[in-house]
Amino acid sequence: MARILAIDYGKVRTGLAVTDELQIIASGLTTVNTKELLSYLKEYLGKEQVELFLVGEPKQMNNTPSESEALIIPFLVKLEKAFPNVPIKRVDERFTSKMATQTLIDSGLKKKQRQNKALLDEVSATIILQSYLYNQ
Repeated sequence: MARILAIDYGKVRTGLAVTDELQIIASGLTTVNTKELLSYLKEYLGKEQVELFLVGEPKQMNNTPSESEALIIPFLVKLEKAFPNVPIKRVDERFTSKMATQTLIDSGLKKKQRQNKALLDEVSATIILQSYLYNQ
């Protein structure tokens, strides 16, 4: 089996999470500067097998797309072009930032450490991936 890679796409930073090869455990991978995301993914997929990209789908409470969806659509086109053999699934990412913040609080991190936006993005990607695995 190959890994599943989750992407919490952001304008500045993008959080990444990945499963183990058996697709049982979701783990934070890293946070990447969004401008460098495709080159990071090319390097990563050169070393690891990935069978699916999960990309967070930001929605409003009324189920309409969030404003940030306009940034994600062009990225999806580039992602599909760069990796035509890896399918892309969208996953509702409502509340993941709040859940990630609460996870960091619950883990005992001090306020200064919790303000690390890169860590928050990585934890958000992990939550997106965990929810997908749980609901399969």
